[in-house]
Amino acid sequence: MTALPDLPLNEDTLPDASPNPDTAVPGGAPRRGIRSFVLRAGRMGTGQQKALETLGPRFILPYQAGVLDTTQAFGRAHPVILEIGFGMGAATAEIAAARPDVDFIGCEVHVPGVGALLKRIEEMQLQNLRIIQHDAVQVLEQMMAPGSLAGVHIFFPDPWHKKKHNKRRLIQSPLVALLASRLMPGGVLHCATDWQPYAEQMLEVLSAEPALRNTSAGYAPKPDYRPLTKFEARGLKLGHGVWDLVFGRRAD
Repeated sequence: MTALPDLPLNEDTLPDASPNPDTAVPGGAPRRGIRSFVLRAGRMGTGQQKALETLGPRFILPYQAGVLDTTQAFGRAHPVILEIGFGMGAATAEIAAARPDVDFIGCEVHVPGVGALLKRIEEMQLQNLRIIQHDAVQVLEQMMAPGSLAGVHIFFPDPWHKKKHNKRRLIQSPLVALLASRLMPGGVLHCATDWQPYAEQMLEVLSAEPALRNTSAGYAPKPDYRPLTKFEARGLKLGHGVWDLVFGRRAD
């Protein structure tokens, strides 16, 4: 994706998670409906390729059409947070390192990004982070049990800024309902964007989901656990905005 002059992009947003109803799932047939990603070409560095080969078998969880046993996957029973579209994984690794009492699953289809995060896992000696290299919608539908997640992170998804492409945005009512169903009571859905029209749509869609409640009066202050990336910091210096939305799952 090419950055527009007025659109500051986080480096973790370039290979992001965005819905494309006509994109095939890796290893599967095309199907219409909400899609959590668009595959983009990207070059694999030798370090990323080596990480895939040596670390992938340990840290990549294979997609399965059945509920994931997270206790078995991590070797312990701790709260689990799912991130959709982690890009190159810098923020994901930093968050996992800062919260060792929480287990994280990053969902991403972009192969260079997966390799890059695997490298970070090794360099930072992270034990509480796993990767699923598959369409996040199918992962939510098949692998995440209702009420099982302590949180979901969606940081800087593709804004699809052209009006004719708005329908491809990830944050839409059907997905939000699915996300809410996978959160445990009190679980948190945290979204962030640097595109104001998308922030406005997010706020409208999230506010309309009856299973969620806004933890703030509108947009939320940036939580301390979400790191400020260099691209975001540069955009803020140029006067660009960043909007965080933090919604909690209502008690049933």
